Amino acid sequence: MMRSTPSRTNEDRRIIAGLDIGTSKIALIIGELEPDGGVSVLGVGTSPSVGLRQGVVINLDQTVDSIQRAVQEAQLTAGFEIREAVVGISGDHIQGVNSRGVVAVSGADHEIVPGDVDRVLEAATAFNLPKDRQVLHVLRQEFLVDSQAGIKNPIGISGVRLEAEVHIVTGSSTISENIVKAVEKAGISVSGLVLEPLASGEAVLDRNEKQLGVALLDVGGGTTDIVLFFDEAIRHTAVIPLGGQNVTNDIALGMKTPLDQAEDIKRRHGWAYRPLTPKSERILVPGIGGRGAREATLDVLTAVIQPRMEEIFGLAAKEIKRSEFAGRLAAGVVLTGGGSLLKGCAELAEEVFGMPVSVGVPKGFSGLVESASSPVFSTGVGLLFWSRGGPAGSAVRRSRKDRFGGIGRFLKRFMSDYF
Repeated sequence: MMRSTPSRTNEDRRIIAGLDIGTSKIALIIGELEPDGGVSVLGVGTSPSVGLRQGVVINLDQTVDSIQRAVQEAQLTAGFEIREAVVGISGDHIQGVNSRGVVAVSGADHEIVPGDVDRVLEAATAFNLPKDRQVLHVLRQEFLVDSQAGIKNPIGISGVRLEAEVHIVTGSSTISENIVKAVEKAGISVSGLVLEPLASGEAVLDRNEKQLGVALLDVGGGTTDIVLFFDEAIRHTAVIPLGGQNVTNDIALGMKTPLDQAEDIKRRHGWAYRPLTPKSERILVPGIGGRGAREATLDVLTAVIQPRMEEIFGLAAKEIKRSEFAGRLAAGVVLTGGGSLLKGCAELAEEVFGMPVSVGVPKGFSGLVESASSPVFSTGVGLLFWSRGGPAGSAVRRSRKDRFGGIGRFLKRFMSDYF
């Protein structure tokens, strides 16, 4: 029988949970925050994602059922009932923008105090946000004092002029609210919403990569999410509305096989790069509507898969070039997410991006390492790291009374977390 344990803190332990709501799967990771700040994974649960399309709830009841299945499996593994979770959010409704604010230092002695930082962050976020959108993250990049750049924490420094550079992530209020509604109907309170590739970055990237400059591509079922890091700060975010399900659809159409069989063929036999494909190897392709199965070569399968993956990587490359940090990615590109499991994926990406590419897996945790050390669980594990205090910025905290609070209240929470 499972025992109910508070999901925040008690005298002995702190149980945390991350819920990755994707287009192809829903994954719940239950973990424990250890006294030394480490994270131990206690339970992993997954279920097919039904009722969502590209991060958008299209059938609430089906989405709730899918979440409940993942929650039940994770709780059985962990032996704990969880009451709340940090929830990942993605989709092509997500938008990121860099912004700068400038204020005069207020004190007579010109020493910067927390109130000055409050004001400069408010100035950096002083833009007209449409009523149908909400701020998800305000992510610090750097501060400048009298044009001196590269300052991470200006408090205590003397100066006349204080500037702040931030990256602001916004999303659709309606889409966010429907995700929160589905999770809460499944019996889980939402303690925060986190952009999924930010969470994935916490799980698969190390400090050196973030410092030198790296592009993270989280290739999911319905979308491919992009985050650029440089000097340990997030410089650019974007979402491409294509992912692994598009590859599955292409296989189904190109090889005339049912969608479920196409997904199985992709996972078992899929290659993304023809020069590496065992061209003469043959596979059995089930037919549609009772038609008999037929044989096909892996070369034919790759000829279906590679163009779509080239399109995804090509669009990602264009998005990266839009950023002023495209030339500062000394650590290259890191792929993660289920779509990165296609054989030859990194080699194809290297050809498209013209820089080193690797596949990132979750690391830096203990417990059920074998169960969670897969690109499929990068977001879920990253959400656990974010729960202990993501270093890059703050997730919007939720409560029933203030589910979609204003920017002023958000900034107060942001400041209390990081200064």
